[in-house]
Amino acid sequence: MRASRFWQLLLSALALVSSCAAWGIKAEATIELPPPLQWNSYQKSCPDVEKYVRDQVEFYWKQDKTLAAKLMQLLYTDCFIKGCDASVLLDGPDSEKTAPANKAILGLPLEVIDKTKEVLEQHCPGVVSCADIINLAARDAVILAGGVSYPVPTGRRDGNSSIAKLVDIALHAVRWDQVIHYFKIRGMDLLDVTTLLGGHTLGKTTCKFISDRLYNFNNTGQPDPSMDPTFLSELREQCPPNSTNMVYLNPDSGPSYTFSKTFYSRVLNHRAVLGIDQQIAAQDESLQIAKRYDANYEDFLKMFGHSMTKLGNTWLLPGDQGEIRKNCRVVNGK
Repeated sequence: MRASRFWQLLLSALALVSSCAAWGIKAEATIELPPPLQWNSYQKSCPDVEKYVRDQVEFYWKQDKTLAAKLMQLLYTDCFIKGCDASVLLDGPDSEKTAPANKAILGLPLEVIDKTKEVLEQHCPGVVSCADIINLAARDAVILAGGVSYPVPTGRRDGNSSIAKLVDIALHAVRWDQVIHYFKIRGMDLLDVTTLLGGHTLGKTTCKFISDRLYNFNNTGQPDPSMDPTFLSELREQCPPNSTNMVYLNPDSGPSYTFSKTFYSRVLNHRAVLGIDQQIAAQDESLQIAKRYDANYEDFLKMFGHSMTKLGNTWLLPGDQGEIRKNCRVVNGK
């Protein structure tokens, strides 16, 4: 699709979101929901579900600001492996959570989900799915980290099986065409890819995931030629060969763990940490979107919420499959 076409799509989507906000129209009216999702599906069965989730996320976020990035990664990981069915939460020696790239979601994010589920089981036993909790928690984390609120439909079913840990879709390890393919078969497009990668404005990565860019890009024995030389030197200081150090995905926002308008300017100036983020500037269509976001940060925030809603609608279990787990770590009956 030509850049002009994506430009039209971006402007149309932004106009839709902006007009809804200006007139006080609920954004959910503009999003077509796949079954079994509904707006306010817990209105009668658990009317305060969003408050219960929000209270837990905020409590833990105040203790550890890294939570926002980790909950976003938890949502991405869950939805991209088998669909948004909370299978990533299941325990087991070959479960999804044991994949190397998922190390960051172990610990605090799972503790938050476990505690939230415990609270919900006290107030609304057997009602709220773990998959819905992940989506609601990720949205609340985005808000706390300086993003904007966005609608989260509910009604997802929990999967009753996990998948071998060999299935591991990590954005740092795939090519641009693979990323586009992964998103496309899940109902998302280049606009969503370019927008959701903006989530890398907060969080960290380990040096081993960028060492090839610094020292042996495509097995050439040379650094990634797309990197700004000064930034390359800075990263090499933080990540010497075989380092196990961690670096911020966006050095500008760094310790604040908040959304920052500098992410796309860094991409445009060849100062992105991850190679997949830098690829945004190497494609004409995504480059134009990045320029738009760099010039209009509010546009990015609006579209980020829109794309997060789409991400959470990925490959859902129909109503006659799956279950509502009582414990997010194990299937019912075990």
